[in-house]
Amino acid sequence: MDIEVVALDEANLKTPPTDDFGFGNKFANRMFSQKYSLDKGWHDARIGPYENFSLPPATAVFHYAQEIFEGTKAYRRADGKINLFRPWENMKRFNNSARRMSMPQVDEEEHLSAIIKLIELEHEWVPSAAGASLYIRPTMIGIDPALGVHASKTYLHFVIVGPVGAYFKEGFNPVSVYISDTYRRAVRGGVGDAKTGGNYAASLYVGEQAKQKGYSQVLWLDAIEGRYVEEVGAMNICFVYEGKKIVTPPLTGSILPGITRKSVIDLGRDLGYEVAEEPVDVHEMLADIEQGKVTEVFGCGTAAVIAPVGKFGLKDEEYLINDYKVGPVAKHLYDELTGIQYGRIPDRFNWTLTIDGN
Repeated sequence: MDIEVVALDEANLKTPPTDDFGFGNKFANRMFSQKYSLDKGWHDARIGPYENFSLPPATAVFHYAQEIFEGTKAYRRADGKINLFRPWENMKRFNNSARRMSMPQVDEEEHLSAIIKLIELEHEWVPSAAGASLYIRPTMIGIDPALGVHASKTYLHFVIVGPVGAYFKEGFNPVSVYISDTYRRAVRGGVGDAKTGGNYAASLYVGEQAKQKGYSQVLWLDAIEGRYVEEVGAMNICFVYEGKKIVTPPLTGSILPGITRKSVIDLGRDLGYEVAEEPVDVHEMLADIEQGKVTEVFGCGTAAVIAPVGKFGLKDEEYLINDYKVGPVAKHLYDELTGIQYGRIPDRFNWTLTIDGN
């Protein structure tokens, strides 16, 4: 890919924050973008200033939600270099989402090369503070300026980056999760396994209700029987039985194939745990919590990494997990996973891609 790098006015450059990163509300000075049309294919690749788009009110994405995105991170190592964590998986998933949403695919190696170039230019925005990282958001939208329910013929692909701290205000501490017994997020055969904005829009109503009840997240059940656990709004979910066995729901087409989920499965087995992808009946699971068979529950995802769950709420009942404390399995996985991401321990899986941080 031939990328035009636009020179920025030094006087207008923002200074990277050194603390109080928040999550998803601060962005670096530059962004990557390229366009697609049927006659030209992908073209006009450039890294220029982080700036607003000007799009007609009739633009397709505003009306028909033809949009996909990804989320990955860059981690500052102690030696000053920067680690990307399994970025090839994100490039692959981006294309899988594009295929499901009837959008053009991008060359995965070129996509990754563009992200690396952007990070190299904005390396000062990769935080050195403990637990902080640079969030990377590749996105594609349909930009035909006309109404009509059909796949767009023109697209905009862009990548923005910005420093982030902990996803949850609790940090690495237990969060509370409300189980939705009425509303559903996705169904098999739909777009639940694509990273598209509509999936998240479908979760907002119940998410706001859960917050009013004092919960941080929503646990979604399957749309057919309303019985089997699927995932939490911002992450996949795992259950620990008697401190030894980790169970996560199988990928059925309505669950996002999380890269952190995939890593937890491999890492858990490597650390000696029994790991299984099995259907989890919500009522059996809650009974197992009450009987002490489920000793821990945790979510896993790029944003939160590992997020221990302290309690579930269903209707008017609450189910406390491990006395609302971080469990040893979640802590073990968190330490190992973040150790690999930040380069504190050897990467025995070849998951990381290291680039110069200067």
